[in-house]
Amino acid sequence: MTDNFTELAFTDSVKAQQEKYGTRAAYSRMERGGKFRNQLTWQENSFIKTRDSFYISSVGKNGWPYMQFRGGPKGFLKVIDDHALAFADFRGNGQYITTGNFNDNNKTVLFLMDYPNKKRLKIWAESEVLDPADHPELAEQLVQPNYEATVERIIVFKVQAFDWNCPQHITPRYTQEEAGGSMLELESRIAELESENKNLRYRIELSGQPQVS
Repeated sequence: MTDNFTELAFTDSVKAQQEKYGTRAAYSRMERGGKFRNQLTWQENSFIKTRDSFYISSVGKNGWPYMQFRGGPKGFLKVIDDHALAFADFRGNGQYITTGNFNDNNKTVLFLMDYPNKKRLKIWAESEVLDPADHPELAEQLVQPNYEATVERIIVFKVQAFDWNCPQHITPRYTQEEAGGSMLELESRIAELESENKNLRYRIELSGQPQVS
């Protein structure tokens, strides 16, 4: 566990680039300013349990990085304790790139997005791949009810550090469920206006005044 995410993210090469582009002094002050939180709080817990997807990284033995999307019902990525997350990994296309990479290098970064509210959380973690048969209680905790899929493994993330990103350049996007509420409000408002328009036309006809086309 680190005291500051910069211990993991700011390598010498990164610091050299910060120096080159004029941001090193500011980040150096930030590093000296005190410890960053590395224990998940109610803020991170609330954010994580409302996510229906996240991005997960891994690095192969050949040095090539890999990024994968993981999706499911809201809350499928669960907070196990203040320093650990886990999810039930279902059978997919059978490539097993992330799983294989974790056998060689268990380090990963998770990227969690909230597009409508322009928020993002990145988490540095060490992964552990478990057999559900060997951990039935944890598997029961992670399996989503009424979600028909075969759980092949459990992936646990031991949180080492995390950081919240600024909202700059995040384009708001909405799921069908999120957009559905707005569409219902819009359809209701259109129906209301159409009814008002119909009543106004009827009143104009009764008064004998010419209609404006």
